[in-house]
Amino acid sequence: MLTEHLIDTVVRGALDEDAPWGDLTSAVLIPESAVATARLVAREPGVFSGGAVFSSAFRLTDPRISVTVRLSDGERFIPGDVLADVAGPARGVLQAERVGLNFVQRMSGIATLTARYVAEVAGSRARIVDTRKTTPGLRAFERQAVRDGGGHNHRFSLSDTVMAKDNHLAVLTQNGLGLTQALLDVRARLSHTTHLEVEVDHLDQIDEVLAAGIDTIMLDNFSTADLLTGVSRVAGRALVEASGGVSLDTVAAIAACGVDIISVGALTHSVHALDLGLDVDVHV
Repeated sequence: MLTEHLIDTVVRGALDEDAPWGDLTSAVLIPESAVATARLVAREPGVFSGGAVFSSAFRLTDPRISVTVRLSDGERFIPGDVLADVAGPARGVLQAERVGLNFVQRMSGIATLTARYVAEVAGSRARIVDTRKTTPGLRAFERQAVRDGGGHNHRFSLSDTVMAKDNHLAVLTQNGLGLTQALLDVRARLSHTTHLEVEVDHLDQIDEVLAAGIDTIMLDNFSTADLLTGVSRVAGRALVEASGGVSLDTVAAIAACGVDIISVGALTHSVHALDLGLDVDVHV
């Protein structure tokens, strides 16, 4: 959940990075008394995300700047729609412009892409979730954008749940211990509130993993034929997550296999920032 404190902390860092000693250009070219009005305008269709983040960039630059966001996060827009209005001292508006745009363009891009994935699996049981493939320092922002697009979040961090992948399993079983017993030993050391997920690469691992009473089994890079077999073999004894090889072209077929969760790294790691512009008028 994005709080004002978290938003302001991240945005303040971005503002300091962009203008560590102020905006030299505006200071020498724009009169101190000048005021500006601006409109955040969509150049392409999408799903809005990051209104509070956009506003924070201007408020932290100069508290005299007012921002009116016209859309709620998660709302759709079309080219030409005015998404927000900005007014205040011109120097501050121009200084905050790029940081505000960077955040709202990226977050809206993530929300828009997520909405496309969600639409592709409509009518299935599958939910679209993100991964930890996020921009360092911006995970909370990007995961909020996924939610704004109708998706869901995977574990937020390594501290949230136990997720045993192939490397972990190799270590667990290197002393000859069977996979089931190794996972049962792990389960015995966990609190009853801690979720345990295990990744498998082959169908023949499923029964051994399920025998340990895990909560979620991830079928990694399975073909659709193997996903169908895997879902049938799990038979409701755990949640089934599909991961790897997921794209807009493949996600519907993956969902049709009956999986519960489809994790998509592309939602955050290779997203297209939406084309949103800030049309500024300066009045001297």
